Amino acid sequence: MQLLDGKFLSAQIKQEIAIEVAQIREQGGKIPHLVAILVGNKGASETYVASKMKNCEEVGMKSTLIRFDPSVTEDELLDKVREVNENADMDGLIVQLPLPDHINPDRIMETIDPAKDVDGFHPINIGRMAKGLPAYISATPQGVLEMIKRYDIKTAGKHCVVVGRSQIVGLPMSILMQRNTYPGNCTVTITHSRTQNLAEICRSADILVAALGKPEFVTADMVKEGAVVIDVGLERVPDASKKSGFSLKGDVKFDEVAPKTSFITPVPGGVGLMTICSLMQNTLKAARGEIYKK
Repeated sequence: MQLLDGKFLSAQIKQEIAIEVAQIREQGGKIPHLVAILVGNKGASETYVASKMKNCEEVGMKSTLIRFDPSVTEDELLDKVREVNENADMDGLIVQLPLPDHINPDRIMETIDPAKDVDGFHPINIGRMAKGLPAYISATPQGVLEMIKRYDIKTAGKHCVVVGRSQIVGLPMSILMQRNTYPGNCTVTITHSRTQNLAEICRSADILVAALGKPEFVTADMVKEGAVVIDVGLERVPDASKKSGFSLKGDVKFDEVAPKTSFITPVPGGVGLMTICSLMQNTLKAARGEIYKK
């Protein structure tokens, strides 16, 4: 069993990004600029956004955090999105999810300029990804692909089972793993809450991607010997022994599953760190006009 070490890889990728940003600065070029919009003050969202801003600073990128009270109207939020769209200095825009119930997230995502959609949530980017055209890919699936590449995990001809069908992770992951490229060329099965014989299907996986948001759902009896297990889950579970009152768990019961695997991601220290790196990579692409020419 070998750990897919997100901490090690993210440090490596951040160093690569920092070198490129430093070169842009030395040449008098425009420094990549990421904008994040945060509505409300939910603890998890605050933590995620703070981490994104901190990582931008570490690699020398500009970042701007725009805050709104939970009472902000949908129209007010849309006006701010359009304002960022029109600001040439701002290269990438993310709107932290989830949003309050009175705001339609699809309407917000569809209003973001596809050229600034570094989260890869706009229908145009999703469609371009599905067709194999250059696009911003959702940060978490892109982070998983980067991890697979850097650990040289073979994917061609393998059976990849994705547990979870969310538009943010499960769906794009299933599309990416079957594309005629590397990583890819897998035979892909996507499973969800209505899937029958789920454990049996999971046991057939050479590569198992768990992305359903249920702590420790995947147990040893659901994994075959030698499988690659990628755990996208990150949930707070009450834990009286911790000062914070909670511990972080993935979708995989790590201690019992790990001995059966060839590769496995830890939680924390796995996919989550790669997600933030992907966001910065996309912002760098946006600043360079790599996907959509400026």
